[in-house]
Amino acid sequence: MALCESMSRLGGWEGYRLESIEQESRGGQPWCVVRLQPKRRKRRCCSGCGRSVRPIHDVCDRRIRDLPIFGAPVELIVPRVRVLCPTCGPRVEQLCWLPAFARVTARLASSVARLCKATSIRHVARFFGLHWETVKNIDCQALEQSLGPIDLSSVEVLGMDEFAIQKGHRYATVIVDMACKRVLWVGRGRGREDVRPFFDLLGKDGCARIKAAVMDMNAGFAEEVRAQCPQAKIVYDLFHVVAKYGREVIDRVRVDQANALRHDKGQRHIVKSARWLLLRNRQTLQPQGRIALRELLQANRPLSVVYLLRDELKALWAYRYTAYAERLWKQWYHRAIRSRIEPLMRFARRLKPYAPGILAHCRYPLGTNLIEGINNKIKVIKRIAYGFRDDRYFFLKIRAAFPGNP
Repeated sequence: MALCESMSRLGGWEGYRLESIEQESRGGQPWCVVRLQPKRRKRRCCSGCGRSVRPIHDVCDRRIRDLPIFGAPVELIVPRVRVLCPTCGPRVEQLCWLPAFARVTARLASSVARLCKATSIRHVARFFGLHWETVKNIDCQALEQSLGPIDLSSVEVLGMDEFAIQKGHRYATVIVDMACKRVLWVGRGRGREDVRPFFDLLGKDGCARIKAAVMDMNAGFAEEVRAQCPQAKIVYDLFHVVAKYGREVIDRVRVDQANALRHDKGQRHIVKSARWLLLRNRQTLQPQGRIALRELLQANRPLSVVYLLRDELKALWAYRYTAYAERLWKQWYHRAIRSRIEPLMRFARRLKPYAPGILAHCRYPLGTNLIEGINNKIKVIKRIAYGFRDDRYFFLKIRAAFPGNP
């Protein structure tokens, strides 16, 4: 009796006492089967309202998984009591170590949730001998309890970007609080209608509090921000504008110049193979690369023009006074139009509507580098889990990975 009493206390099965321990072999693995019996007491608590109730409605045995003992899985046989509550009706007795309808104890669920932070649910399920769906539900409930509802009361600056969620050009959008570096919302899709639920969640007062939103050149994001937060400044990121310039201007001019030199195979090969030489920053080139770049720009005027105008375009993001930046933008635009280089002229005309978002960087010197880092971590989370079938669970994992700085 003393041994059973000690085991009952070590087990922490409040309201129950240890009756017997048996060992079974299942699939060649030893299992520890522990049978518990409810202690005799006058009153029990209803799991619905928490009030103390005396009458018992019925008792039925339930098999519950607990933490392993010395590597052996443990199964509890628990006579689960249902009390007859005058307010709630027949309800399961409230226990601190076992939720109402759970098939695992609270401490096993806590261990599963902690291990899920470090590895995939498949590995956790294999370690504890549980079904992966059970592990996923435990982790999902733990994430919901720890994260709670999204606090949008102090959000003033947003960051918006999309990331690939599946193959076949299927995307999701992540919205970040740039001030405290936390993920606010994740949703499937990257269009204007796809991000509207976030602004509905933000409410009118929250939308009126937004001062700026940093993003790439996504027209859907910008239109929705203008519609929901007309006072907010839209800030376009340097990297995406310059990358677009490299694709649409430098690459196109380089190919056109290489095609024009089809009769001179030597010069054509030099121009055609100079793609990364032209796209990289001059400061990161080795001395030999700088010499080759200088010779290439001296020998080819169109490439020299688009290369120098790219550096002038990048200089816009270094200004902190809007008037100076606006003057530089007008000068750059007129030079691009007068260059008579068709890809450059076409790019300048397309970029002109985005000029207010570029100049807004003077007041809000923000970029999407934080969001790009978050997207990289999202890819790692997805690889560790070997993909996610449930968007809701995936988005909870993303929020948990970026709780933000206080």
